[in-house]
Order: sequence, then structure tokens, then C-alpha cells
Amino acid sequence: MAQAQVKKKRYLHEVDLMRVIFIGGVLLNHTTTAFKNNVGSGSGSELLLEATHLALHFTRMGFMFMTGLVLVLNYYNKEPHWFSFWKKRYISVGIPYVGWNAIIMWFATITAGVALNWPDYFKNLFSAIILGNKYYMYYILVTFQLYLIFPLLVYMFKKLKNHHIAILVGSALIQLLLLIGIKYWLPGVNRDSWWYLFRAYGMNILVYQFYFVAGAFVAIHYDEVDRFIEKNHRVIGWSTLVLAIGTVFLFFGNLNILKLSMGATESIHQPYIFIYDVFMIAFVFWIGRQYAHSREKGLPQWLDRSIKNMSKVSFGIYLTQTIPITLLYGILSFVKVPSVVMLMLLPFGYAFVLGGAFLISWFCYKVPPFGVLIGRPQWHLSKARKEAKGVKENVKNNESIKQTIRE
Repeated sequence: MAQAQVKKKRYLHEVDLMRVIFIGGVLLNHTTTAFKNNVGSGSGSELLLEATHLALHFTRMGFMFMTGLVLVLNYYNKEPHWFSFWKKRYISVGIPYVGWNAIIMWFATITAGVALNWPDYFKNLFSAIILGNKYYMYYILVTFQLYLIFPLLVYMFKKLKNHHIAILVGSALIQLLLLIGIKYWLPGVNRDSWWYLFRAYGMNILVYQFYFVAGAFVAIHYDEVDRFIEKNHRVIGWSTLVLAIGTVFLFFGNLNILKLSMGATESIHQPYIFIYDVFMIAFVFWIGRQYAHSREKGLPQWLDRSIKNMSKVSFGIYLTQTIPITLLYGILSFVKVPSVVMLMLLPFGYAFVLGGAFLISWFCYKVPPFGVLIGRPQWHLSKARKEAKGVKENVKNNESIKQTIRE
């Protein structure tokens, strides 16, 4: 497959829709968990939510793929200034990471009706920042690891420019072997003495390495991949549907045949889920491309604007989701209805979570200086003020020079 030329940067509208689908899936995943915890234990509603839960797990891997894709699109053909890259990335993502850990920890403490103990608060905050194990922040901890080794990823693809398919296939085999080990070998191993990132392997970039490599591969060979997926989209689509239905059988097989715990049964780190994720990501890519084509033919403005606005704050939605989810748990605890009725309320709960996270993020996006909390700082405003001030000073200086000449 010939290497695609991506030197000329182009705006990929499909990326907007892919971000929206993945963040929407993440929030649906977490919303269904909230409802599962509030339906009757042993009810048919609980079993339905549990059995279909695995089908929603592609969203995490989709985010990992998108991160690799966007980073390589932006940096692959640039002159490597890696210290500037690290500075920019760690600051732009680090501030929201620390900020929302602090805000949500305060919010969770207040809503729980517990008085703030500041020494304990800062101790717990430090632990949450170091470990990345609260408020769904694991993704950012993994991303920090990617930033660190990203120059090596770029170097590998450039050094082995004639072996990109071999890199992709090798990465897929490594991913498959890792997941086989995680599912069938790791549960019987005592990991208490292991380093944290190996003990809590869900925080380790190695467990997600294929998705970053795949994102890089697609970015470099974008047009070829696009043509391949377009040509085979029917096979990909039907395969995705079959694999999605297969996650239900996987659930019952894990539970009843392998006798796994519920946590292990619904784990995303399984060989089957890896195959499902690959097909799902490819299918979502194709859907994104159809959106891009539809824009050229005349998409309704309200729909196009909605997708773009949600895409702009998708990272903010991810960061702030814990706030509406926490409120949802509180609301559901007061709702005493039959399990079937509770299940029917799920769309409303999802709209509440998605809408709440979007509104918080949109506020930050629109109101300075809160944009820094969602990775979209409004530096351009201060820059514009400085430029305007500079123009005024230049005009003033020119007038002074003219006055001096006249005198």
C-alpha cells in the first residue's frame, strides 16, 4: 500500500462525527451502569442491561484510535520539535486533568453531605492525580504515556516506511496475545507486588497499543484506507452487527461456562472484544465518511452545526461527565418504580447525562478563562487584545513622529 501524502493539512469532517459517536457511546455506557444498579436485583431488566453491556465497550478503544489518528495527522510531516510538543500537550491536557479531579472531588464530597477535611482532600486528590483511577480519568493517564513515547511511534513508521502493514499486523498479534494472557492467565497470578501500571493494567498503554498504532497507520495511509473501507463497507457493517450480537453470547459463555466473575465477564480486555472493536471502529469510520459526503450534497444546517459543536467540546464532555452521572445516581435513588419502568426511563437519563455534560463543557468553551479546563483555552482573546493594543500604540507613535516632523 503506497504511503499517502498528508503534508497538506485538510479538515476531516468525518473526525467530528466519529468523536460524537465515541463520546456519546461512552456516556451511554456509564448511564446504563447507573440504571443497572437501580433496577431490581435478578430482574429481567438487570439481565438485559448486563447482557448488552459488552456491545458498548468499543467506545474506549475508539477514543484511543482517534487519539493516535489525530496526533499523527497533525505531527507526522512536521519538523520534530519534541520538547515543544511535550510542553504543549502536557500543559493543555494536564490542566484539565488536575482541574477536574479537584473540582469533581470537591463536588462528590459536597453532594455526599460530608464536611470537607482539607488535609484528607488534598491527600486523596494527589492520589487520584498520580493513579488516574477516579472519575473515568484513566484515558488521560494513558494519553500521557502516549505523549511520552509518541516520538518513538513516529520514528518507527518513518524508519520502516516500507513495512507499515507489517507493523500493523505485528501490533494486532501482540494485542491478541496480551488479551489472551489477561483473560486466561492473569486472574490466577498474584499481582500485589507488581508496579502499579502493570497491576492496574487498564491504565497501561501497552494494553491499548494496537489502537494507537492503527490510528497512526490510518493517518499515514488515509486515502487508501478510505477506499478499502468504502469498497468493503457492506462486509464490515454486517460483520459488525454479527459481532455485536455475539457479545451477548460471550456474556453468557463467560458467566455460565467459564464461571467468571461479573467484572471479568464484562471486561473490555478480551480477545473477542478486540476483534469486535476493530470492526466497529472501521464501521464508525465509514459512517463518518458518509457524513462528510453528505455535507457536500447539502446536510441540514442544524444537524451539521450540532455535530460540530459537540465535537468541539467532546473532550470537555468526557471530563465533566461525572457531574451529571453523580446527579443521576442521586435522582434514581429516590425513584421507586418497577424495574421495567426504570428501564424505560433510560433514554431520559441518558439525555440528562449527555445534555448536562455538554452544557458544562459549552459554558467552559464560551466563557473565558474556563476554556482551559476543557483543553480549549481562549488565548486568542488575550492575543487579540494585545494585538489591538499594539496597533493603537503604533498609531500613537506614528502620530507623534508626524507631529515631530511638522515641528
